[in-house]
Amino acid sequence: MVRVMEYLRYLQDPHLVARFQLICGIRGTFSEPVPADSSTSDSYRSVEKVRSRNNGALHHHTAGETGDEHLTSMGVQRRTADVSEPRKLKHDMEDAPLNGASLSTVGESVAVRGSTLKPLRRNSLTGEAGQEFVIENRFLFYLFTFGTELGNELFYIIFFPFIMWNVDAFVSRRLIMVWVWVMYVGQCTKDVIGWPRPASPPVVKVEMFYNSEYSMPSTHAMSGTAIPFSLFFMTHGRWEYPYTLGFSLALCWCLLVCSSRIYMGMHSVLDVIAGILYSMLILFFFLPALDTIDSFNLSCRYAPLVIVSIPLALALFSFTLDTWSTSRGDTAQILGVGAGVALASHVNQLLGLMPDLTADQLPLMVPTVSGGLMCGAMLRLVLGVIVLITIRALMKAVTIPLVCWLFRVPSSDVRKARQHMEVELPYRYIVYGTMGFSVLFLVPLLFTYVENS
Repeated sequence: MVRVMEYLRYLQDPHLVARFQLICGIRGTFSEPVPADSSTSDSYRSVEKVRSRNNGALHHHTAGETGDEHLTSMGVQRRTADVSEPRKLKHDMEDAPLNGASLSTVGESVAVRGSTLKPLRRNSLTGEAGQEFVIENRFLFYLFTFGTELGNELFYIIFFPFIMWNVDAFVSRRLIMVWVWVMYVGQCTKDVIGWPRPASPPVVKVEMFYNSEYSMPSTHAMSGTAIPFSLFFMTHGRWEYPYTLGFSLALCWCLLVCSSRIYMGMHSVLDVIAGILYSMLILFFFLPALDTIDSFNLSCRYAPLVIVSIPLALALFSFTLDTWSTSRGDTAQILGVGAGVALASHVNQLLGLMPDLTADQLPLMVPTVSGGLMCGAMLRLVLGVIVLITIRALMKAVTIPLVCWLFRVPSSDVRKARQHMEVELPYRYIVYGTMGFSVLFLVPLLFTYVENS
């Protein structure tokens, strides 16, 4: 047991994250001493150990190929860094060792070449800006940025509707059910365990949006495991494609998302491993129950009441926060999407819209990719996403002032108002519930009208 606990502490060590970041070409620009709290005092004590191992340090670095246009398009601030300065022994604790960087002795210098950036996706509600960092491998930066986006809101807004409108609505609505419950359980578990994010320094925070949330388990790792493998299990046999191809794509998706969270400095290795295993455990029990849940949503006369009330109750009473973070609003948002999609599926069933395929219509053949097919799919996606974004903007403009008025919360400062639970939960639930309903009912109805006109 002692050996196991030591191994778990090793997997949770922020220096392990910093070492992975260093290998991948991420270097911090820390200038302030590490606060002497419980989490970072261990960092101080382990400096000499890190020094002896050299922490995977690289002593010579060359700049990668130019990519100014790509960095600018991603909304990151950039300036060129070409620094060479002596490092005194008294500064070792403040600079390179704590970031897993080159460990220099007296009189030695460290050459750093690369692009200095600000952390991505600053959260407008928390105002956290983060510390600048240096990129020495642009390819891995773009790759892991793409990987972490596979677990963010923009990806969900595009991916789920694309599958629903262009591929298979049956699979998409069930996939959303899996995503909702995996994310809900993961967010609640985070706030029950209450472990902080990896300490910075030594970790470089490449992303700041979720930094106010707790860390264990990684919900990116949970969704990055649940979505691709659920998609594989739901489509294999329903669609004709090679088993090895589907499994390999799901595995690559999972590994990319999970490793990106370590690269971004948002999670320890232990957080990611726990997220993967936790997601697999949830899928083991939830996937066999999908048929029963889906049948209830479609056909039970009391389904609308249950669909709306239970997720709302879960959002209100499942957990409380000692300090505000983005997790509470994200949980209400996820539950709202799930309730909206489930309600839309019930309405579609009542009106005879978007009927499910019968057994004699299966399996489905993967269509030949053509220019016309791709253009039609992209037009539906662009038109539908524009409708969804418009609905979200209108619902926010109406719902936030209304909820503030109902609960007598000052609405002059929207950022502060949205951090009140009585504002945050209903507005997120209503706005994203409306979006979920629109994805499966309103937008397909619009497509039908356009195609028939």
